This record gives sequence, structure tokens and C-alpha cells, in this order.
Amino acid sequence: MMLGFLLAGIGIEVLVLEKHGDFLRDFRGDTIHPSTLEVMYELGILPEFLKRPHQEVPQLAGQVGSETLVLADFTHLPTHCRFLAFMPQWDFLDFLANQARAYPSFHLKMRAEVTGLIEENGAVVGVRATTPQGPLEVRAALTVGADGRRSVVRERAGLAVLNLGAPMDVFWMRLSRRPSDPGQTFGRIDMGRILVLIDRESYWQLAFVIPKGTAEEVRQRGLKALQEEIARLCSFLSDRVQELRDWKDISLLTVAVDRLQRWSRPGLLCIGDAAHAMSPIGGVGINLAIQDAVATANILGPLLLQGTPALADLELVQKRRAFPTRATQAMQVFLQNRVIRPVLGSTRPLSLPWILKLLRYWPFLRRIPARIIGLGFRPEHVSQRMRTTTPRAA
Repeated sequence: MMLGFLLAGIGIEVLVLEKHGDFLRDFRGDTIHPSTLEVMYELGILPEFLKRPHQEVPQLAGQVGSETLVLADFTHLPTHCRFLAFMPQWDFLDFLANQARAYPSFHLKMRAEVTGLIEENGAVVGVRATTPQGPLEVRAALTVGADGRRSVVRERAGLAVLNLGAPMDVFWMRLSRRPSDPGQTFGRIDMGRILVLIDRESYWQLAFVIPKGTAEEVRQRGLKALQEEIARLCSFLSDRVQELRDWKDISLLTVAVDRLQRWSRPGLLCIGDAAHAMSPIGGVGINLAIQDAVATANILGPLLLQGTPALADLELVQKRRAFPTRATQAMQVFLQNRVIRPVLGSTRPLSLPWILKLLRYWPFLRRIPARIIGLGFRPEHVSQRMRTTTPRAA
């Protein structure tokens, strides 16, 4: 959606295909980082965006065993917004779609599910899709696969995937929030369990982390056992865990960390989770996808105005975004293997690791994780050519 918005802004004909009838999906990535908010500032749409309901989080805190500490402090970042913004992804997508519709060259077709690629002479020249009105064929100078970690586009293109592994899966759920509850998004780590709480004002969004592949085992223990686990980890929720009345109230995220060895073929480019599925650690996935979109627009936008980019041009996007992707995934895999895996396998109460004690004794160190999470390893900026405030004709 962001890429379509940027390209339409310089007069390129864009069609975004969305297989669902709306964007309303619960428990999708919705942690919007300062890097993404800075992109919105550069595009001149930040004030309008911040009018939408959202929560602003200037610090991230966690509780390890019985000790609580601040893990990241975003208030020192060199950005216009020094906080994380939590907004449901459907609101974010609706906002971008509404902004993009100001351009006559932007088109969005809902309930259009891509099922295959159109290929000619070894190049991808479009896609096939199913719609309520029947089959649809779309031909384009460039096809971009941004259809997530289970990408149909990358599978049909035969692009090889490097799987880096993940030791956990996540149960997502929600419980009501009360005025007397703590007012901060935080995580709780103790004795074989990890629970993350995100403040949604009227409710808590909970992520209950479990060892990889044990979802059915957890279900077999029963819903009451899960309720008790949550109440033990977070006692102030003990009087409302009964709001989880059925397993239908709980969504399973099968965590994957992978990346394509090659992001492109002639006529085709993959970005976002289609190119590199991220762990939920740090909530970085949506923001890396936005950074990919900005880099793609900066590099390919001027070329698309002239015609069809060559494969070498498409490869420049991967070249630009490979380092931040690899560095972020390396950090996630390190934390998975050194923190999450030992915690999930532990049967003893946890004490605060020495590296986290440093954050307590020297608060300025909290700026380091804040910068890695909030800005990433290579934040992208919208080029001057892409910064347009008035619609252009196609």
C-alpha cells in the first residue's frame, strides 16, 4: 500500500490487489516505529495520521522474575516522533489507501486473490487472480509481491527461501483493561513462560509465547490451564481471564524467520514479509516492510516512468535492503536462541541477567535498544522527487 501510494504520487499507474473484502484482521502487526512515522512526516501526512486513534509509547518496560526495568527509551531519538505508535493495522491500511486515492493513477481492487503469474519469454509480465466477477488477468511493467510470509507470489515464482528457524509460536488474545491497571506496554518473563501485554486503552492485547509446535499440547491441557498461567504471570488479570471463553477467542501465530536468497526475477520483485519473514521480537516487521517500500520507490520510481526496469535495477532494491534485513534477523535469532529458548525450557525462577542490569545502573544505555528498534539498521528517507503533496495525472 505504501509503495502504491508513493508510485502513484509521481504519476505511475498502480493497481493494488487485496484478496479480502476489507482490512479487518485481528492480531496483525501494528507497532508503528519512529522510522515509519518519520516517513509520514516527510510525506506531509503525519498530522492527519496522528488524528487517528492510537497509543503512544515512549518507553518499553519488562519484568524478569520479580524485577521490573525499562528496556528501551525512545525519547532521545533524532526523529519528530519519539515514541512507538500502536494502531490496528486495518486503520493504518485504511489511512494509506485514503491518502493514495487522491491520485488518479492509484487503483485498489478488493476481493482479488492472486493465484498465479503470467510469464512470457522468461519474464513475469503480470498476475492471474480470482474475483467475485470471475477470473482476472493484470499485465504490468513490474509485479511486486508483498503478500506476506505465506506469499503466493514468491511460491509461484520459484524463489528459494532460507529458513533461519524460530523456537516459539505465539497465542494472541485480548482481555479487558481497567483504569487501575498499569499504564504501560510491557513484557513478563518467568519460569518457562513469556507474556507480552500491549495497552489498547479499552483492552489488553496479549501475546502468550509457547515452545515451537506445542500449540495442540497447550490446547489439550485445557483453556482453564491457560487462564491460570496468565493469572500467575500477571496477577492483576486474574479476575478477568474468564473472558477467554473458547479457543476461538485465541489466535495462533506460527512464528517464522526466513528470507529469500534472491528477491527478484525479470519483471518481479518481492518486498516485506514476502522477501523476509521476521520474528515478532521488537515488532519490527511492518516497519521493515515500509522501509522496503520507500527504498523500492526511490530506486525504481524514476525508472518506471521511463518503462520496464531491468533485472539489474530490481536487484538494487535487495542490495540496498539486504544489510538491514540480515542484521535485524541476526539480532532476532540471537535473542531467540540466547533468551527465549532458555526461558521456555526453564523450570526455575529467573533472575535478572547481567546485561539487563546494566540498563538499570546506566539508563543512557536504554538508548541503544531504542535506536535499533525505533530506527533500525538503515532507515530509509523519501527522496525529494517522491515527496509530492498534490495529485498528478497518470
